[in-house]
Amino acid sequence: MKKQFYSLLKGTFLTDSDASKNWGFILFLSALSIVMISSAHRADRKVMKISELNREVKSLRSEYVALKGKLMTLQLESTIRPKMEKRGIKPPENPPKKIKVVRNLNKEKSAKTWLAIFQKQ
Repeated sequence: MKKQFYSLLKGTFLTDSDASKNWGFILFLSALSIVMISSAHRADRKVMKISELNREVKSLRSEYVALKGKLMTLQLESTIRPKMEKRGIKPPENPPKKIKVVRNLNKEKSAKTWLAIFQKQ
């Protein structure tokens, strides 16, 4: 047992007559370890990229919520009215009139209806 351990430490298994079998296995283990290491590095890079993208999504979401709140306040009539009054635009005193569209097959009758609507105004 002691001899085998010393021969392992000295590396005689690499220089013996059966060394070609050992070298093939060593090269296989080396290639396998390189593949495993590169795979682990690639997985780490992907995890880091995912965490970076999650941080960016959280940042953009908070910015979206802030801008949405600001837009809601800017759309209020109480905010718009003073700005429009500075430009000389005031809200109408009379409410808007509702226009009813009557669908008739007779074109002549529908033209008379439209004339009647415009003459009332």
